[in-house]
Amino acid sequence: MTRTSFRAMAGLCAAVALMAGIAAAAGVFLRGSGAFETVTSPRGETYQMATDGVYAFNALRLVAEGVGWDVFTLIVIVPALLGLTLWVARGSFRGRLVAAGLLGYFAYMYLEYAVTWAFGPLFALFIAIYAASLIGIVWIGSSLAAEGIADRFDDSYPRRSWAALSLGMAALLAILWAGRIIQGLSGDVSGLLHGETTMTIQALDLGIVVPTAVVTALLALRRHPAGMAAAAAFSVTFVAMSAAIGSMLVSAWLVTEVHELPPIIVFGVAAVVGLGIGLRMYTSARVHRLERPVRAATTRQAVCS
Repeated sequence: MTRTSFRAMAGLCAAVALMAGIAAAAGVFLRGSGAFETVTSPRGETYQMATDGVYAFNALRLVAEGVGWDVFTLIVIVPALLGLTLWVARGSFRGRLVAAGLLGYFAYMYLEYAVTWAFGPLFALFIAIYAASLIGIVWIGSSLAAEGIADRFDDSYPRRSWAALSLGMAALLAILWAGRIIQGLSGDVSGLLHGETTMTIQALDLGIVVPTAVVTALLALRRHPAGMAAAAAFSVTFVAMSAAIGSMLVSAWLVTEVHELPPIIVFGVAAVVGLGIGLRMYTSARVHRLERPVRAATTRQAVCS
C-alpha cells in the first residue's frame, strides 16, 4: 500500500472517532433532566421511563448505563483512536492492529445503540459510526493480509494466556446470558427487558462476541498467523469493552442506588488482565519490517517521476 492509502485509512479512523465523539458528547450533555414516569410494558413489566433528552422513551436504568458508557467512550476511546491515526498514516503494523480493535469497539457499541435505544435524534449517526467502523476493520485487515503476517509475532506471544482469558470470558457470558434467556422463556421477564421487546445485548454477545472470543483463542493457540493478529486486535476490543461495562455499571449504581459489585469486579479484573496480556502480544510483534511496504511504494514513485 502507498502512503496515500495509509493516510486515507487514518482519515477514516479519525472520522469514526469524531462521529463517536459527537454521539458520546450528546449522550453525556444532552441526556435530559432525569425526569421519568412509571410505565408498564405490553409484557406486564413495570419500569421507569426517561421522558426527555436524546435517550427519551428508554428505561431510566438503560439511560444511566448508557451515559456511563458514553463518558468512558468520550474520555478514553475517542482520544485513543484519534491519537492512533498518526501511526496508521505511517503504516504501522501495531498501530493498525490497535486501531482495528478500537474500531471493533465502536462497531459493537453503536450497532447495539442503533438496535437497542428507542428511535431518536442520534439513530442515523449510530448507523454511520458502526458502518464506517466495519469498513475500517475490513480495510485494515485487507492491508495486513496483503503485506503478509506469517512472521509478525515471535515465540513470546502469550497464546495460552489469551486462550484461557478469552475462553473463560466467553463461557462466563454464555452461562450468564443463558440463565437470563431461560428465565425469560419461563414467562418471568421482571428486571430483564427494561421495556424492550427482546434481549438485544444477549443476542449480540452470543452471536458476535462469544464466537469471536472462541475463534481467536483457538486460532492463536494453534499459532495460526491470522488468528494471532486477530487476537491481538480483539484484545484491544476486549479490554475497552470490559472497562466500559465497569463504567456503565458504576454509572447505573450512582443513578439507581442499586449496586452490582460482583460484575464490576469481574469486568474490572478482566480489563486489567486483558491489558497485561495485550501488552505482551504487542511486545512480541516484530517491528523491523513495519514500514517496508510504504518505503518500497515511495521508492517506486520516485523512480517513476
